[in-house]
Amino acid sequence: MGHKSFADFSVHPNLASSPEVVKSFLLELCKIVRPKADQEFSAIRDFKRQKYNQPYIGLEPWDETYLTGMMKSSAYDLESSVISSYFPLSQCLEGLNVLVQSLFGATFCSIPLAPGESWHEDVLKMALHHPEEGDLGYLYLDLHSRKGKYPGCAHFAIKGGRRISATEYQLPIVALVCNFSAPPGSSTARLNHCELETLFHEFGHALHSLLSRTDYQHFSGTRVVIDLAETPSNLFEYYAWDYRVLKTFAKHYLTGEVIPEKLVESMKGAKKMFAATELQRQIFFALIDLTLFGEQSSSPIDTISIVANLKTQFTSWNHVEGTHWHTRFNHLLNYGSGYYSYLYAKCFAATIWQEVCEEDPLSRAAGSTLRTKFLQHGGATDPSTLLKDLAGDHILRYQNGGIMPNLTGLCKEMELMNCPSKSEAISSLLQRAS
Repeated sequence: MGHKSFADFSVHPNLASSPEVVKSFLLELCKIVRPKADQEFSAIRDFKRQKYNQPYIGLEPWDETYLTGMMKSSAYDLESSVISSYFPLSQCLEGLNVLVQSLFGATFCSIPLAPGESWHEDVLKMALHHPEEGDLGYLYLDLHSRKGKYPGCAHFAIKGGRRISATEYQLPIVALVCNFSAPPGSSTARLNHCELETLFHEFGHALHSLLSRTDYQHFSGTRVVIDLAETPSNLFEYYAWDYRVLKTFAKHYLTGEVIPEKLVESMKGAKKMFAATELQRQIFFALIDLTLFGEQSSSPIDTISIVANLKTQFTSWNHVEGTHWHTRFNHLLNYGSGYYSYLYAKCFAATIWQEVCEEDPLSRAAGSTLRTKFLQHGGATDPSTLLKDLAGDHILRYQNGGIMPNLTGLCKEMELMNCPSKSEAISSLLQRAS
């Protein structure tokens, strides 16, 4: 087919254009994040040594979740039940309405389902309505967990928008499917913050579909090159962390008290504690994906050795012999050689947030810019043109015939430039956790 590998074939139509450009991007980001990730690793190891009074004990991959959870709880005194009490599902849906009202001047209106239209009685149907433009599209909400249901959270485009005639447009129809459940003894689902972030992420995809106005259905909404597709969803995750947004809808399910700003600041502090470790993990995942789908030798491929070597080379953690967790890495099936796109999107979204949204995230001006310069175009406009028109030429870089994101916005957000010395950083993390 004229390509050296599936990765070469798959990446060619995208912004990156080639696996070589993707790998260059991943290695550059890996080099930048490594010092801070190493500092976080050392802090976790030292915490373990202090906790168990064993000055020479090592750190194993299975320690990470347990110890970082303890360190975050100790540093910020966070309880998941307290956080989730401010995010009853009904209020979170109100938060989505706040977003479309503030940004786009539109409203979600509940509309009745026709007989046989829904696949389950839990499903709600909403119209995204604009007072001057009329209905913009339709959204099915299937948010509650139940036996036999698709287990994840996802946005599904049921019907793309398209121009039928000079005066008629086929409105997009999408579904948001999640699996939120009520705590024992309650009938009301209350979301932890990770679930709220996921809801806002998928809602970003939904808005991309609902606000798209392309002539052809094939280019509608999220039907864009894969390394642009996750940008709106990553952008709307920022709204789940901004107190100016949260205070409009996050209210205690019993008292109606608005979520305290101090609690949100603690949540953000906990998120930042090991952010470099998480970013390093995502780079590692993308390298696995790119390598497994890349050019192969004629000898049989040993996936376990490939994963082990990549982990040793590009993360702060050692590989555990006898494990093969990558066989459960579902994105290898449906995102083959495209996992890097999450990191592209993370960089693009950081720049867009800082340039367009951060100053006043709920302003109509920000919403108008997002809609007219990005969301409404779907895949019908060259993606590099969209990005530059939205956030300026500096949002991307050209290299070896491909396009990479500018890393400055993400590095600024994660404080990856001008990092403190290793000893200062470790001391700071341990002080917070003590």
